[in-house]
Amino acid sequence: MTARISYDEVAVGTELPAQSFPVTRAMLVQYAGASGDFNPIHWNEKFAKEVGLPDVIAHGMFTMAEAIRVVTDWAGDPAAVVEYGVRFTKPVVVPNDDEGAVIEVSAKVAAKDDEARTVRVDLVAKSDGQKVLGMSRATVRLA
Repeated sequence: MTARISYDEVAVGTELPAQSFPVTRAMLVQYAGASGDFNPIHWNEKFAKEVGLPDVIAHGMFTMAEAIRVVTDWAGDPAAVVEYGVRFTKPVVVPNDDEGAVIEVSAKVAAKDDEARTVRVDLVAKSDGQKVLGMSRATVRLA
């Protein structure tokens, strides 16, 4: 696979299609099994509250992975992402109900590197109206 977006056709300021990602307790349990991260703050409400959290929270790496989907879907190739980093600013609180939580992600091309033919994409990820990732940036090699 290669990126389906042409470097020459992208300008600084290009907005990627925003997406919303649901998060349920069942998804957190599945992620725990796949990742091996069974920290009880991600599935046990009683424990999460005992350690001072408002409720069960999503894994940080789960949140990070959901957010980058905006970029990989746009580029058309997950391997086009050559670098990705975030700061975790707020947890994604996942209530034990039929709705769970939602991670809302928007992104914009913030810079171009003509020599490397890469773009820097800045992402904004929010849940319940609060920014959950800070300094969320990806470097993407385009076609």
